Amino acid sequence: MSLQVLLVPHPEYPPHAVEGVEVTADIRRGPSVLAYRVRGRMPKLPAPALPERTDALWKHTCFELFVKPAGGEGYFEYNFAPSTQWAAYRFDGYREGMRDQPLAAPLIEPLEDGIRVQVDLGGLPEGVWHVAITAVTEEADGAKSYWSAAHAPGPPDFHAPGSFVIEVPAG
Repeated sequence: MSLQVLLVPHPEYPPHAVEGVEVTADIRRGPSVLAYRVRGRMPKLPAPALPERTDALWKHTCFELFVKPAGGEGYFEYNFAPSTQWAAYRFDGYREGMRDQPLAAPLIEPLEDGIRVQVDLGGLPEGVWHVAITAVTEEADGAKSYWSAAHAPGPPDFHAPGSFVIEVPAG
């Protein structure tokens, strides 16, 4: 399913110089492509690194995808860093049962204003998916902002059920 998503910052963590994050996505079972583009001043970017699985990428500028198959509590989290490092996790329920999700290394291509990611989502369950597309930006002055298509009430929490507002139909 192809879509354009304008992410909004969490109201408690407004950006200083980043003006917006836009995502063009073709999300499907199998090869999927997401292009995250930043408007305004680019955030602080992590140094280029080997394209390998790495934890805690969300502590710095990182672009993310969450996928929750309809009808269950479990969901998947994917982190893509401009450094080309990545992570993939599976959860049994809200922040419960976290473990690595098997995944062939995604291709992360740094762009002048963001990143383009090719990732294979073919190993995920069939059926309707509820998706959250998110980003964390860390600016040169250290300020962090948390971007999502929708934010649940309270502090930033991309795992919250209220974040999964994009529906990807079955098939």
